Amino acid sequence: MNIAILGGTGKEGAGLATRWALAGHSIIIGSRDAARAHDKAVELRERTHKLTIVGHDNAEAAALGDVVVVALPHTGLSATLPPTRQACRGKIVISTVVPLTFGGPRLFTPPPAGSAAEEVQALLPESKVVAAFHHIAAHELAEAEHPIECDLLMCGADADAKAVVTELGRSMGLRSIDVGPLTNAGPVEGITALLATINRRYKLKNSGIQITGLPD
Repeated sequence: MNIAILGGTGKEGAGLATRWALAGHSIIIGSRDAARAHDKAVELRERTHKLTIVGHDNAEAAALGDVVVVALPHTGLSATLPPTRQACRGKIVISTVVPLTFGGPRLFTPPPAGSAAEEVQALLPESKVVAAFHHIAAHELAEAEHPIECDLLMCGADADAKAVVTELGRSMGLRSIDVGPLTNAGPVEGITALLATINRRYKLKNSGIQITGLPD
């Protein structure tokens, strides 16, 4: 599958790219700066020994991807996504975005829409948005020789889109759990703030979340 990662030069985006490239997917790294995307693609090709990683600006990456992953900072959504609207029309768009504000009274600061994923859906109304991959630390993704000890919580309105996300999760060894409609994205995103706090308090890099009571 061709997977475009908008914001793919960041730690989370590059980690997802690494895992998916090793699983056999083709990756298009997106960035505001096409040269920076190209350089990151070269770096990841050398790291993974996979040739199917290329870099483009975000709009071109969105056009080339069968699935588009939004791994941008929350503050960059309103500027970056509108130019990709046509390219994302009808496509599955995976939002990994978490609205965090460091140094303020609240770490998790959801937008008026309720969640970053719902904001992505409003900016890309013709796309099938699924919220997923929030709880897997960039450090954990980058250590690709180790399995990930975390469940994949996802939510969205389109069952077929969630089935594709389930397969993408399975390709990196994750058990996917459907937690309902996109209106549940706020609580899902908020868990990331808790994990970040746990990491800081207990001097960890890769705390995760697993759901008990479900069959494997």
